[in-house]
Amino acid sequence: MNYQTIIYDVKSHIGYIILNRPEVMNAINYQMTSEIIDACEQVRRAPEVRVVILTGAGEKAFCTGLDLKERAKETDETTLFDKRRARNLPGIHSHHQAVAAIDKPTIAAVRGWTVAGGLELALACDIRVAAEDAKLGMMEVRRGRLGGAGGTQRLPRLIGTAKALEICLTGEPINAAEAYRVGLVNRVVPADQLMSTAEEIAGKICLGAPLSLIAIKEAITRGVELPLEEGLKLESELAMLLSNTEDQKEGSRAFAEKRPPQWKGR
Repeated sequence: MNYQTIIYDVKSHIGYIILNRPEVMNAINYQMTSEIIDACEQVRRAPEVRVVILTGAGEKAFCTGLDLKERAKETDETTLFDKRRARNLPGIHSHHQAVAAIDKPTIAAVRGWTVAGGLELALACDIRVAAEDAKLGMMEVRRGRLGGAGGTQRLPRLIGTAKALEICLTGEPINAAEAYRVGLVNRVVPADQLMSTAEEIAGKICLGAPLSLIAIKEAITRGVELPLEEGLKLESELAMLLSNTEDQKEGSRAFAEKRPPQWKGR
């Protein structure tokens, strides 16, 4: 696909997905949705990609959610028809689902306005790094909307019900320091260090065996929703699958020989 609204690149085992509509604060139009879905599929198919960084172009915003000007042009009838049709489509048909479905670790690097669907996109990632100027919130209530892209579900699971209700019901964004305090973001850094910090984390992740990264992500993200006994069973099954891989044998050999491992991803 010839991308028009995003930039997709791969460097040193890191896949970069950059939302590239800075003139409208990286608001998500239909074209961007389609391109994010395609880029996520590219990531899933690329064995050389071990971790993904999702960020936004420009200094004002990571993403402000849906392009409401585009949505306003639709008739009510068309919108309702499209939504009913989308719910019945098989597979992935939304940008946040595509990001959440990536089996490799994902990092959201956010600065400026990170609100509504933009925050939901960041919530679909595994790790969030915020610039000090970031403003994060769910403002849909002030537009007569309910996000519908995971905000009311992922946010309380991450920071607790009471704080999630306050953020969603007031529509008031919080700053990066508060987001860190409540556990919404993993780190807060100066804006000029945002990408280097995200890349530092990604680089450390890339030191791990590719199949181990995928298995650990699955064990945690699936296991946290299971009763402990079922989670332990899932963990055991994934550990058994890894025990037969070439990379696990290479990891043991590299440790014994005091050298960096050479991962094959198999």
